[in-house]
Amino acid sequence: MAALLDVILPVFLVIGFGYTAARGRLFSQDAVAGLMNFAQNFAVPCLLFLAIWRIDLAADINLALMLSFYIGAFAGFAFAFAGARWLFRRSLRDAIAIGFCGMFSNTVLLGLPITERAYGADALNANYAILSVHALIMYGFGVTVMELAGAGSNRLTGVLFKTAATMAHNPLLIGIMLGFLFNLTGAPLPTVAISALEMLSSAALPAALFALGGVLSRYRAEGDRLAIGWVALASLVVHPTVTWLLGTMVFNLEVPALRSAVLTAAMAPGVNTFLFANMYGAAKRVAASGVLLGTALSVITVWIWLMILP
Repeated sequence: MAALLDVILPVFLVIGFGYTAARGRLFSQDAVAGLMNFAQNFAVPCLLFLAIWRIDLAADINLALMLSFYIGAFAGFAFAFAGARWLFRRSLRDAIAIGFCGMFSNTVLLGLPITERAYGADALNANYAILSVHALIMYGFGVTVMELAGAGSNRLTGVLFKTAATMAHNPLLIGIMLGFLFNLTGAPLPTVAISALEMLSSAALPAALFALGGVLSRYRAEGDRLAIGWVALASLVVHPTVTWLLGTMVFNLEVPALRSAVLTAAMAPGVNTFLFANMYGAAKRVAASGVLLGTALSVITVWIWLMILP
């Protein structure tokens, strides 16, 4: 119960404040969009830049950690895709979008604050290691597969070029890549620049959580109930379970890395899953409702994982 009260509920209360403010029209949807744009396009990229710049790449980014998390993610995709395609008889594009919902966990807006509250700021290095390639792998895979599904006679090189162009405009990925550049080259930053980046970074998660609540207020869990529940099952159960099994029984991850990998995998689908579905006009209602239902259910499922983890 202490984990629920001390670790999980404060994070979801901030989301709840944003949800209530937006539903009560105390905070307009234009303001929500502006706050989310600030968080995702400026504050969070600064946070990720500083984190990647400061971590010990050799020590924190290890193959066992990555395989545990990302095999779990692709298991979530396969589970959600298969259910959508053959159980619920959705189109190929819908099935890909639903599969994307099953693999793309909310690693930043939920994963970082919950891990930090549970285990302290020093426990986040493995989270940042996972995040360092998360957008690249998830969006790279999702966009490529979706483009191939609708490519027809288009060449693979054209699909890959479009995927690369999409990735190049992602602010989170830009922040991460710059972090790698400064880390690997050892390029210094002026103290005044570091202070400014830290100020922006300190606003990232509170602003993003409040904005997330406002974004969720737009959605309604309606229709396609089985498909929505299937997405929640893929995201909240399949992904973290496969990650936990691999981390404990195959790769023997050290406890800090195991905690970060499983908790990050256990997060609800991120808002980016709806943005992905909306970009391709596929399974938009399932994606939106999956974010809403998954976020609500994760209050309980994350609590369970906190009790399971050492």
